[in-house]
Amino acid sequence: MSWVYLSPHFDDAALSCGGLIWEQSHSNQPVEIWTICAAEPPQGDISPFAQQLHSRWQIGHNAPAQRKKEDVQSCQLLGAGRRYFTIPDCIYRHLPHTNEFMYASETSLNEPMHPGDLPLVQDLTQQIQRSLDPGTILVCPLSLGNHVDHQLTRQAAEGAGLIRWYYADFPYVLECKPQLEQLEQSGWESQVFQVSPSGLATWKDAISVYSSQISTFWADDLAMRQSVADYLHWYRGIRLWRKPAG
Repeated sequence: MSWVYLSPHFDDAALSCGGLIWEQSHSNQPVEIWTICAAEPPQGDISPFAQQLHSRWQIGHNAPAQRKKEDVQSCQLLGAGRRYFTIPDCIYRHLPHTNEFMYASETSLNEPMHPGDLPLVQDLTQQIQRSLDPGTILVCPLSLGNHVDHQLTRQAAEGAGLIRWYYADFPYVLECKPQLEQLEQSGWESQVFQVSPSGLATWKDAISVYSSQISTFWADDLAMRQSVADYLHWYRGIRLWRKPAG
């Protein structure tokens, strides 16, 4: 039995499922993380908003290359294989004919996807269909928090019709508990997967590797580690979700 986790960005699968991925890989279950928005920035200038994020992350213009280095180290800690797709992060995407940036502000990151992303969804759907081996368990983000890249990933995966499980996007899920309650009320099923103390410790370490991203969600590394421990205690494991049959 092999597992594939779709990760909109370099850190999302590790953030949301790192402890479970470690447990699976250490029980001889092949696991891969497929990062969707892993392409280099397009040629030319990036938006002022993207420049602002680069400054906050304290990495240079070629941020995806630096983030990929972090991801390689994180995947090695978790024992997961890696695959990188060629879609740029939303902060770099622009309309081909006007060069207008589609997502040029913090607010735009959590709004409905820009119509200009539709061809990317269709192409990604086909790539997933072609790439997934029969019998592989595909795990997709619920897109809690509505980040546009998480929306893109979920829409493409659902178009492929191959999703077995969904994961709750951490740490966005901490602000979206009512949405999970609504899933349960509408008939969605869930299963809790246990994470050992060693799995928890490695999960924290695997997130810590993404040092450029810690400030996006937490005051410091210590706050991140406490947040992960609290989240695991909340569910007594990592919970995956699936739609009701029929």
